[in-house]
Amino acid sequence: MSVTAAKRAVIKGTGSALPRTRVSNADLAQRVDTTDEWIVERTGIRFRHIAEDDETTSTLAIEAAKKAMQAAGFNSADIDLIIVATATPDQTFPATATIVQDALGCNGCVAFDVAAVCSGFLYALSVAESMIRAGSATNALVIGAETFSRILDWEDRGTCVLFGDGAGAIVLSAEHGESGVLATRLHADGAHNQLLYVDGGAGTTGTVGKLRMKGREVFRHAVVNLSAVLNEVLEESGQSIGDVDWVVPHQANARILDATAKKLNLAPEKVIKTVDIHANTSAASVPLALDTAVRDGRIKVGDLLVLEAMGGGFTWGASVIRY
Repeated sequence: MSVTAAKRAVIKGTGSALPRTRVSNADLAQRVDTTDEWIVERTGIRFRHIAEDDETTSTLAIEAAKKAMQAAGFNSADIDLIIVATATPDQTFPATATIVQDALGCNGCVAFDVAAVCSGFLYALSVAESMIRAGSATNALVIGAETFSRILDWEDRGTCVLFGDGAGAIVLSAEHGESGVLATRLHADGAHNQLLYVDGGAGTTGTVGKLRMKGREVFRHAVVNLSAVLNEVLEESGQSIGDVDWVVPHQANARILDATAKKLNLAPEKVIKTVDIHANTSAASVPLALDTAVRDGRIKVGDLLVLEAMGGGFTWGASVIRY
């Protein structure tokens, strides 16, 4: 008697979008007390994209989603779930996902946002994958999109140089086979709220607020937490670090990426890095890096991927995927 392979959520297409305006460290040095050398040495960042007035989280999400759908060969009628991970929604409500839904012509499907900051895409991926396995969705758009430039304090050189705007998207589909999401592990620890947060909100100050961060403490937690969750998710999936073809991490800081790889005895050339050209795009970071590596040919069908991220909350997580 034959055994039917498990139903999994398989990546069928990827896409990304960046604002028109690219800002170099030298450009920033004209408005902030900083230098290219200072930024590169501490973060590895050289460029970031900053949204213009007519560019929003939803417009970037829509562009990335269209590219992912095109790559998957899908049209609006095929999509029955849209999840947007963002900490910078167009409006307090309704969800940015519903704006994306309307623009794509997917009206009537399930659409909602997920807020887990830099880990948001991993959280959204987990929700979509769970709904696909449960049979409540067949084809899902999972999008990470941010306009972090709108919540930066441009007088704080320690934070404003770190972030950029952008969006990344994937199409997930239900299929029986060996490909797809093999395992995901997510965590949160609200005790560290004051290490990385925004000092405002609709329910407190009635304002959006600005990003605040204690970088040294965040760095320390990031290396420990990301190393731990990577080992957890590999064990759950039945894989080892030697089986991994590519790690697609949250692009916060080149030093965090290097320190995490070293702690795991992972070859640095297996880590996808786009932090130098995109900076930290929060929930958009992982799907932006994923799409970059898919489109330049590094990531190929059959490759074993580990996606991982950590952000404010703290939240963190990782997913093992057979591409």
